[in-house]
Amino acid sequence: MRKLVLFAHMSLDGFAGDKNGGLGFLTYDQELQQYAEELVKTVGASVYGKNTYHLMAGYWPTVLNDPKAGGHSLAHAKWVHEIPKVVFSTTLPSADWHNTTLIKGNIVDEVNKLKHQPGKDLVIFGSPGLAKSLMGLGLIDAYKLTLHPVILGEGISLFDSQTQLNNLKLLSSKTLASGVVTLHYANRQD
Repeated sequence: MRKLVLFAHMSLDGFAGDKNGGLGFLTYDQELQQYAEELVKTVGASVYGKNTYHLMAGYWPTVLNDPKAGGHSLAHAKWVHEIPKVVFSTTLPSADWHNTTLIKGNIVDEVNKLKHQPGKDLVIFGSPGLAKSLMGLGLIDAYKLTLHPVILGEGISLFDSQTQLNNLKLLSSKTLASGVVTLHYANRQD
């Protein structure tokens, strides 16, 4: 059975985006890029909330059509284009980006159907609002977080006062030269 994995970058004080949702605080270098490339190999479908979906659908297709694009950006744009994408939203009227499925309701049933399909894992990319909803429903099986050496003071929280207690098991961690710490947790099976 496939797992639902949350992949998110976050500041030391737990923000997945600055107050405007930006990620300018990331310490993104070649070593972190390699980490992300390894994670991408485990993805059977990308999962997004409405806002992240709009950002991704607005950006990656432009890279495909940019004659100056090359290297890692172009390769990733091709991957994003081809991978099955799932967007959760009760307000989005449609999701027309190539290979995208829109889920508007019955979240628990729909996620469980996706988990029972063959293939690699379902990976939530960022999408803190969706992540919080799925955490509240007990649907996230694992967390792959990159903890960046910055304190934002304010921003979009990945975890908040509504987050339920969830004891996790650390599967791996690594400190990168930049000071970023990668963390891989799974739910404890007590």
